[in-house]
Amino acid sequence: MITLSPIEIEGHTFLAVSVQLPKTNLLAVTSEKGYIMCGALDVALLNEKLKDRKIIAGRAVGVKTIDQLLEAPLESVTAEAEKLGIYKGMPGKDAMLKML
Repeated sequence: MITLSPIEIEGHTFLAVSVQLPKTNLLAVTSEKGYIMCGALDVALLNEKLKDRKIIAGRAVGVKTIDQLLEAPLESVTAEAEKLGIYKGMPGKDAMLKML
């Protein structure tokens, strides 16, 4: 099952995506500029092989819900996210606010 739902952070609306797969869930929260995602996100791939796309993204590991994704510290971020002031250890919701 795929669930898409708007979520609000400090008065700003983002899109939450949850994909239920056998034995795992894929979770993401996105804006028009970038996104955060669960541990399935390959930040190294985005930074290396897809560098020319300048993707703004962050990864949080060990999360099982959208709420956990928003609260968890980011385990890694892309180089483009760092340019916006998004850093490893930043809570997901704070990173999303920088992606406005």
